[in-house]
Amino acid sequence: MDQLVDLQKYPINTPGTPAYAALVADCRARLAADGMFDLPGFLRAGMVDEAVKAAVPLMEREGYRHARRHNIYFRDSVEGLSQDHPAMTKVETVNHTLCADQLAGNPVIELYEWQPFADFLAATMGKDAIYPMEDPMARVNVQASRDGEALNWHFDRSEFTTTILLQAPQEGGELEYRKDLRSADAPNFDGVAAVLRGEDPMVRRIALQPGALNVFRGVNTLHRVVPVKGPVERLVAIFAFFDRPGVVMTAKEQQGFYGRSIAGASAGSN
Repeated sequence: MDQLVDLQKYPINTPGTPAYAALVADCRARLAADGMFDLPGFLRAGMVDEAVKAAVPLMEREGYRHARRHNIYFRDSVEGLSQDHPAMTKVETVNHTLCADQLAGNPVIELYEWQPFADFLAATMGKDAIYPMEDPMARVNVQASRDGEALNWHFDRSEFTTTILLQAPQEGGELEYRKDLRSADAPNFDGVAAVLRGEDPMVRRIALQPGALNVFRGVNTLHRVVPVKGPVERLVAIFAFFDRPGVVMTAKEQQGFYGRSIAGASAGSN
């Protein structure tokens, strides 16, 4: 795996060592302070190139274009929130997606299925364990944003969001986020509205480099990708982990996000 991940710089395969403990402690501290951490050069440059070369022509042929107007909750109604509240303002998202069942042989799949990767992520999150998603489509996605396109403001359904940037655009494509904007007990609808109006001074912007591992608290951190400009598309690998095994999308959710559904989806939701 040293050919895939820079294990000299990031010894995630050596739990119990001082170097591993120091890395985990640093990541935890950055999560607490900033709501995220990123590890530049985590995926080796050669593997980033390989992942991009495999994904780009496949994205052109088979990528699903997902375009929708939505509120940040991706729901028609939210308890305690009127339809005319500014937090329900609709935004537009446009992106292109390859699913896990289309990525056989891509290095991002090998990384996702390597147990020390999940164990390391769990340690940084302060959890005993996290589990790969069992959904054959949603477990790993490669997502592309092209000129004028973006993933707009939203909260994630999983507590933590794990990505690796594979290709940066010429302009745009930065991650904008507002950490800890809400909690399970305090939805902070007025704070959400302030972000959407561009009036929250605590919104941060980070420009990641290809190969960087990025982890943030997506469930309570409102975030978006700044619209891409230019002919080079932004490519990012998105890894789905949960604090329980057996998570899958419903067939309806698969259809909505990917334009198709396949065996493995259940009647239950994640």
